[in-house]
Amino acid sequence: MRQFLLLLHRWAGLLIAGFLFIAGLTGALISWDHELDEWLNPQLNQARAPGPALSSLELARRIESRHPGVQVSSIPLAAEPGHALVFGVEGRIDARTGRLLEPGFNQVFVDPASGEELGRREWGAVWPLGRENFVSFLYVLHYSLHLPAFWGIDKWGVWLMGVIALVWTLDCFTGFWLTLPMPRRPGTAAATAARTGWWKRWKPAWKLRWRSGAYKLNFDLHRATSLWTWALLFVLAFTAFSLNFYREIFFPAMSLVSKVTPTPFDLRTPTAADKPIVPRIDYPQAIGIAQQEAGQRGWPQPAGSVFHARQFGVYAVQFFDPEDDHGSGGVGHRTLYIDSLDGRLLGEREPWKGTAADLFVQAQFPIHSGRILGLPGRILISAMGLVVAMLSVTGVVIWVRKRRAQAEASRLQRGARGMVHG
Repeated sequence: MRQFLLLLHRWAGLLIAGFLFIAGLTGALISWDHELDEWLNPQLNQARAPGPALSSLELARRIESRHPGVQVSSIPLAAEPGHALVFGVEGRIDARTGRLLEPGFNQVFVDPASGEELGRREWGAVWPLGRENFVSFLYVLHYSLHLPAFWGIDKWGVWLMGVIALVWTLDCFTGFWLTLPMPRRPGTAAATAARTGWWKRWKPAWKLRWRSGAYKLNFDLHRATSLWTWALLFVLAFTAFSLNFYREIFFPAMSLVSKVTPTPFDLRTPTAADKPIVPRIDYPQAIGIAQQEAGQRGWPQPAGSVFHARQFGVYAVQFFDPEDDHGSGGVGHRTLYIDSLDGRLLGEREPWKGTAADLFVQAQFPIHSGRILGLPGRILISAMGLVVAMLSVTGVVIWVRKRRAQAEASRLQRGARGMVHG
């Protein structure tokens, strides 16, 4: 049994090592995605003009006026002091050809006081790679490797990394089991001694032998670090799987074992990208409906942002204070969902409320990103990204050295046989 699990751990580790090395390093960096982006691109993210902010809805109208080929898909409703407003945009459908226009950018940065357009960019673009899209390039690389769409499906990279995460989740248990002391044959004195000294036999697996040579130190780094961080490694692996296969596996599975409150995005099938739903309710109407509903619920935060998911026909209005735009902790913002065709309230999302399954679903991304614990959580997840990358390297090194040792042993054995025959 142990030999089988050892082989399973070895080949599973070799299969996922390269992917986890990339995911670990990129994860360590994108824990600070907004900070890094602001540092790399102050020309986009810093407001320049003094004075009160203009209406975000008016700024959105100006963007569509300047760029007739796009429509605004997301609007920040309040400006953080000293920061630009970032509007999401999508290409319109060409009335003459019926085809989806490709404007070459999906974000527009605007000075909130003057309305000046500070710049545009394609978030997540692969090429040309520069400082403006560097952080978003890493972000998409982290969960999908930028694999292109083919056969009409654009989720191959997401699914591949989801499979890698599933193998990693299962391999966590295999690796842990292999660190346990080997059982002795029942009925022997060694077996009796083993039961009484079980912890003493397992204790060395938790330690690093700093002065025992490079090979033993590499082995201990792989084994001991995995033990000390096992719970965090398992959580990262499982949440990576749940996020990449959320719609295909995770949400349906949760619905089978417990009551989960679905969002409109869980209930509706998205239209094709070139067949978007044209809203009959505009942004001001959707925001007004949401603010009225939020007032009836006694929500204290103002409407902080709104976006239209045109493949679902849904407005999502989020409520938060401007300084909490990127999530300072917890499991996200209060949200109301409005039908963009008739203005009906489709549902709500309130952090830390709902069934146990609802809370578990809400927590997947905040746990994976560390944002559930605020700044300390992000520091922890960033450090764990480096740990994952290190474990990938040390695991491959262990395999390479064992292969070399086996090859050398076979060579010596063949040489000894030759001498005997001679």
